[in-house]
Amino acid sequence: MADISTLSLVELKELERIIPKEIRRREAEERTKVRKELEAFAQSKGFSLGQLVGSDTGSVRGTRASSGSKVAPKYRHPQDSNLEWTGRGRKPRWVEAWLTSGGSLSQLAV
Repeated sequence: MADISTLSLVELKELERIIPKEIRRREAEERTKVRKELEAFAQSKGFSLGQLVGSDTGSVRGTRASSGSKVAPKYRHPQDSNLEWTGRGRKPRWVEAWLTSGGSLSQLAV
């Protein structure tokens, strides 16, 4: 491992900026490599990876169960029907703006 104690503050800040990007890139690379290895192993035993992990597509999904169905929106912007929200997770900016301007969530209900 390199000795970073000799780096300037500017160099350290630059490292701080680029390291997270490099970590994400390498994680994605490693994930792809492992997935290919797992697919090859499963195929050598006569299975698809999807058959072994419970997915029909043969690909590895996240550890969270997914039904694959899209949740219907519960709220829609009155002037722009492209802006929708399911009511799950954090409120979108347009909902926050609506509420801040005195509107109510019930006015946006679908």
